Amino acid sequence: MTYMFEHPEYLKIKMPKKILRRYPAYELYLYGEGSYAEENRNMALTGIPVLFLPGNAGSYKQVRSLGSIALRKAEDLDFKHHFDVFSVNFNEELVALYGGSLQKQTRFVHECIKVILKLYKGRDSAPSSVAIVGHSMGGLVARALLTLKNFKAELINVLVTQATPHVAPVMPLDQYLMDFYTAVNRHWNLKARERANLTTLSVTGGFRDYQVHSGLAFLPGSSRQNSALSVVSSEVPRVWASTDHLSIVWCKELILATVRAFFDLVDEDTKQITQDPHKRMLVLEHHFLKHPAKFFEEKPEPFAELTGALTWTLIKTSKWSYTAHNESDGKYFTFPLSSHRKSYSHVHCQNSLLDTNSWVFGCTNGSSSMCLQAVDLSWKAELLPTVKMVTLKLQDYPSLTHLVLHVPAVNSNKFTLDCEFFNEVARTVELPVTHLFSFGLSSSKIVLNSTGLIHNVQLRHFGQIYQAFKLSVESHCQSLKERKPSVYRLHIPWSHEDSLTLSQVPSSTEISAKLHVARPENNTTVPVLNIYSSPDCQYEVTIRTSFLQVLGQVIRFHGGTLPVYIISNILLAYGRQLKSLISTGHCSEFVPALTKASQPYKVEPLVNVLKFLLGLNWFKGLWDALSLPEMDVVTLSKQNVWFPFVSLILFMLGTGIAYWGGVLSNASVKLLSSLWVALTRFSGSPADDKLITRRRFSVAVFMLFLGWTTCGALAIVITYFHYIFKVIKLHSNVRKELSVLNMRSEQTSNNSHQETGKSCGSADGLLEATEPPTRHAATDGIADSLKMHSTVLNMLTWIVLLSCPSLIYWFKNLRYHIKLDPDPCRTVSFILVAVVGIIMNANITKIKSSKLLKIAVYVPLPLSVAVVAFAPMHLYRISHLVTIPLSLHALCCII
Repeated sequence: MTYMFEHPEYLKIKMPKKILRRYPAYELYLYGEGSYAEENRNMALTGIPVLFLPGNAGSYKQVRSLGSIALRKAEDLDFKHHFDVFSVNFNEELVALYGGSLQKQTRFVHECIKVILKLYKGRDSAPSSVAIVGHSMGGLVARALLTLKNFKAELINVLVTQATPHVAPVMPLDQYLMDFYTAVNRHWNLKARERANLTTLSVTGGFRDYQVHSGLAFLPGSSRQNSALSVVSSEVPRVWASTDHLSIVWCKELILATVRAFFDLVDEDTKQITQDPHKRMLVLEHHFLKHPAKFFEEKPEPFAELTGALTWTLIKTSKWSYTAHNESDGKYFTFPLSSHRKSYSHVHCQNSLLDTNSWVFGCTNGSSSMCLQAVDLSWKAELLPTVKMVTLKLQDYPSLTHLVLHVPAVNSNKFTLDCEFFNEVARTVELPVTHLFSFGLSSSKIVLNSTGLIHNVQLRHFGQIYQAFKLSVESHCQSLKERKPSVYRLHIPWSHEDSLTLSQVPSSTEISAKLHVARPENNTTVPVLNIYSSPDCQYEVTIRTSFLQVLGQVIRFHGGTLPVYIISNILLAYGRQLKSLISTGHCSEFVPALTKASQPYKVEPLVNVLKFLLGLNWFKGLWDALSLPEMDVVTLSKQNVWFPFVSLILFMLGTGIAYWGGVLSNASVKLLSSLWVALTRFSGSPADDKLITRRRFSVAVFMLFLGWTTCGALAIVITYFHYIFKVIKLHSNVRKELSVLNMRSEQTSNNSHQETGKSCGSADGLLEATEPPTRHAATDGIADSLKMHSTVLNMLTWIVLLSCPSLIYWFKNLRYHIKLDPDPCRTVSFILVAVVGIIMNANITKIKSSKLLKIAVYVPLPLSVAVVAFAPMHLYRISHLVTIPLSLHALCCII
């Protein structure tokens, strides 16, 4: 976490009146601290502009970590260069759930860039572009700038996104959100030349980010080129940790890496960020991929001057270790390579002195073991948590005759140097992973008798996101001498998502092995567990499937589709109730109907058949000719994120949620009806059986007017709660009716026992006479109506939940606009207001006698299939599909 050295201040930048009228909810701020904030009030800006864009429900004040560290870094450099950090206030809008304002945010950012650049007009070395840092959806808004017609691509040169879902939205709740993504990614892929000047870095938080999984945050496939880089924070040097969705903004190590990269991007001549895209990528790779423990140099000197005044020691052994403490004079250790080339393929050296000096060199002078000019190989090194190490393939350096290690003069600093020659084949072993359905009961094991510093364990058959394993590494050492910690790195060769684990020796360490990105189809590489080990120790590596983590991967990648499977189950239960109504004349309860109807074999085979047919050219051509949308499950399969049995698992989870949702709904209605009974007086069941009355018609018209002039979701929510009130009132009437009947029957029974001289048969006849059959039938009809209302309410509940984001957005912006525009729920609200208005006032008798009932009973199953096939990537389609059976239900009440 980062801390401010002084009180942070945010100076509001004055925008043109035309912009203020067009975007009244948005603002632009300049970050400052203490005396520096006072200097900013004069607007005499001389720094390099950086613009921060917050994400979904994000605050403009989240810029303080970036701004504060950039300010302190400038102080350390005596303000040789400094950055002016701006931030946009998007009014904390829910743009990840409501896409109607994304285009507006994009246009406002364009205006902000123009205003920022005007602040530097007439100054020396005035900037012509702005660097952008975007968190979450702010990064997507920054990418969308390139889709604007009047936007000049040269206005931005560096874009850093933090936990931004680039590929697709996490929850695709409305069509505007999907259209925005489609436009951005299409432009990004098809017009790559227009953004050749833009260098993009996407940093994602890893497995601790439960909101945006890293697979969504990797830039689209065609953009993986020289101008774009995607990396997980667990691989970033000096970070080596996963972050959650919010802490990625203030993670100190990550912000330090970002700020260091920005300062290295500055061109000494222009005093602005360099215009050279190649240099920009070199800087980003230096700080975010492979840090050699040296300060960045664009063109490092190929040769280094060595001094002959120091002690030179020749080392002929293949394995060597040296411990230094209070070295008053420096030393050189040389390793002749000619004697090792035939027996060994690689040389590995590591140094525990984590300074920024060069320490490993290569000599090309074959006549002597001492050379005064050598190739600096320190740029090939890599920084790890406890050491800096370098591994060289001897075949790649045929001209080198000696390897030279430099030990500098140090005081009171103990450090070690280790070096060994090894054969890569001997240090590489294969470990096949266990099967997905082993459920952790079986395991694969391998034992490494470590005589060296590095081992590579290839994890065979590991390349899909649905695979998840527990790797257990146990180290056993013969002696109890002090040893350096071991470093275990899980290296994924096809994406930058490595994870590092530091472990004391001897110990037992457990590592989670799972993927963010599946292995591409034409890629044959395998994940590797690199063990930077301690000599003379034995390492036992065991791998077993972790079923809980497999389920975690399912939820991580497909948890957002659970509403699809919940609605699919509710539709099946609804269909079962309609069948029960036809066959027995009575409606079954929702929970028993769900228990009998939630059978995946009714849905999954049909979805798979459709998926198979779409693989046939003639069927695909017919499908396209009818302008039918592509099945979401087909798209997910193409993206390598749809794996075997995932739909079955999600269906079972959806069944469980629908079941307990139904139980909770029934219990809530009973509780509220009990309260209503206690608070009101029974006046008999309502005598008005008309579906449409003047009052009900007026309410419906008002709801339609409300949805049209304000927000469609508002009309849906009000109608939903009106429906709940109706059901509660109906349930209370049934309870009171039954209570009255029970009291009358008890009185009649008592009277019959008091009378004498009458036969038992006549008493029974009197009891039957006092209980009119029509009243019992009416009560049973109301009870059946309540069962059907319960199912309809369950469906409506999920429609309300999916429409809530637009309602929240409208409410937050009510002081600026009364009408939500665009409104994703307006069309659905018109249908639901009319349909629900009919359903809530209808009884089961009219439905049983309807001519459309035999047609309506066949509708829920195909709709259940359609929801699973077409809605996982377009959740807003759920509302449209659910309105179909509800509309038929309303028609059954009329016809």
